[in-house]
Amino acid sequence: MKKTLMISFIAMFAAIICIGCFLRVPIGPVPIVLQNALCVLTGVLLGGIFGGAPTALFLVAGLIGLPVYSGGTSGIAVWAGPTGGFLPGYLIGAILAGFIAGRPTVEEKKISVKAVVRISIAMLAGMVIMYVPGTIHFARWAASAGRVPADKTAFAYTMAACVVPYIPGDLLKTVVGILVAIKVRPVLAQYVYNGAKKRG
Repeated sequence: MKKTLMISFIAMFAAIICIGCFLRVPIGPVPIVLQNALCVLTGVLLGGIFGGAPTALFLVAGLIGLPVYSGGTSGIAVWAGPTGGFLPGYLIGAILAGFIAGRPTVEEKKISVKAVVRISIAMLAGMVIMYVPGTIHFARWAASAGRVPADKTAFAYTMAACVVPYIPGDLLKTVVGILVAIKVRPVLAQYVYNGAKKRG
């Protein structure tokens, strides 16, 4: 493995995730963002234990005050806010996606059903798992802040506010991510993993 190149790609992917903070559409308490898909995609691209590294770097950058979270925000206050639970979800999703996808190999240049299925499952699992801490945190926030309507439970309100409306968009981002990963992973295998021919 070429460690210098790996570090460079981790930094580059973290920067891409950070730039994604400006791509958001506010619709209620939870905006539509691109960063969630970018975190999972970088996890799939690098694969294995390095999958979550760009996301971890992005999260640390935001914690120390760099305006890299959605909308150019930063700091611990974002973690405590309504969408704060999605931040650790990004990391969990990236790590899970990386381990499912595995280390990229040059053999993936020859697109196979097995590789496509593995990458697809990795992207989908990463996108889904990040909702778990995000929705749990949002439900707690909504209940404590008195945002839950009298005719709804915290769970029902949370599903309506930060899950259901985002499913179509996240499915589209997942499909695009799969297509990108299929093309880019063999390139990373060639330059970072010394042309590895076996899945790590």
